[in-house]
Amino acid sequence: MYKTLIVLLLNVFLMAVPAWAQENAEAIEAMEEYLEFVDYGGATVLAQQIPADDWKNFFIIDARDTAQFEKEHIPGAVNIDWRQVLERRSEFPKERPILIYCNTGTLSAQAGFALRVAGFDNLRILQGGLREWQDKGGFGAYEKALKQLQH
Repeated sequence: MYKTLIVLLLNVFLMAVPAWAQENAEAIEAMEEYLEFVDYGGATVLAQQIPADDWKNFFIIDARDTAQFEKEHIPGAVNIDWRQVLERRSEFPKERPILIYCNTGTLSAQAGFALRVAGFDNLRILQGGLREWQDKGGFGAYEKALKQLQH
């Protein structure tokens, strides 16, 4: 029974998508323009590309839910669920670079895409999210990568 209900709801949603697209032509046009001109990588950055002293320059957004944020997060990060970034965009500084992350980079990439379409050119997405940041050495990832290159 539940399976049938889910299939029915999915079909209703999929039928509504073309109507939404016609009603939101302006949003779709903005996304098309963004995709035509975005550089390869879509403003992603690796933890190894950020020297330890540069982290303090970023406005860091942890796009995960509150429970995950409270368990662990990058020090200095502000917790804003990925689904709320557009709604709360007025809180973001215009004069500082913004770095957004989640656990693996998937949800923050979606939120980052929305913010980039909304005009946030100062936004970077932490590729690999918190997990990769931890695995690569956290704030010391840049220095760790340099040492590995020197050996």
